[in-house]
Amino acid sequence: MTDKVHLGHRARKRFGQNFLFDESIIDKIVTAIDPKPEDNLVEIGPGLGAITEPVADLSGHLTVVELDKDLAQRLIEHPFLGPKLTVNQGDAMKFDFASLVRDDKKLKVFGNLPYNISTPLLFHLFEFADHIEHMHFMLQKEVVKRMVAGPGSKTFGRLSVMTQYYCNAMPVVEVPPECFKPAPKVDSAVIRLIPKKAEQRTAKSVKILNTVCLEAFNQRRKTLRNSLGNLLTAEELTSIGIDITLRAESLSLQQFIDIANWIYDNKQ
Repeated sequence: MTDKVHLGHRARKRFGQNFLFDESIIDKIVTAIDPKPEDNLVEIGPGLGAITEPVADLSGHLTVVELDKDLAQRLIEHPFLGPKLTVNQGDAMKFDFASLVRDDKKLKVFGNLPYNISTPLLFHLFEFADHIEHMHFMLQKEVVKRMVAGPGSKTFGRLSVMTQYYCNAMPVVEVPPECFKPAPKVDSAVIRLIPKKAEQRTAKSVKILNTVCLEAFNQRRKTLRNSLGNLLTAEELTSIGIDITLRAESLSLQQFIDIANWIYDNKQ
């Protein structure tokens, strides 16, 4: 049996499947999630249930979203775990997470996210920030570094700005490749995301904020005068209080919001 087969299931590369099996890491993740019977818990990509089982034991019930039909069916038919789950077989990228909110109880979302779609999936989840209490995700370690990076860091970029616009982000634990079957070629890490309140998110248009980030970091070696030239003139940037000789990585989250709001007010 190869290292791509775990608990009788062959990992599928197209789904980015790497199954966590290290008990000490699993315990740390479950402790961070802190599941309780009254919680509205949602797991993305439960796979073979490494995290699902201990969370279900503590909470009694949770909802899972699983793309792999075979794994979804396996969970449904599981003699002990199955009765504790509501299984949604489908693509988390297209899933309406707001539909799972009940009795005004916000979601606690967690999962080992496929690394090949982690960034677009995070952006999809950010759209449901008002319905989520907290999130815990296993991601590529480099992605976690980018999410928590601050201004002035070489890893500070669009993902940093948009993550920190929506959430307070904190690393939880680093996870080496040998904790998975099959072992990925990269190091992993778990991140904790706590969505900010709506009144803390002051961009008048998230779409414009995202566009500003795309333009600014697309040519991150250029100064803002040049990288944002398609959106604003040097004079307009200066009027907002932006130093046009800086690069995008030097701006704060608030400065990105200020630029986006100026565009919304003056160029719509």
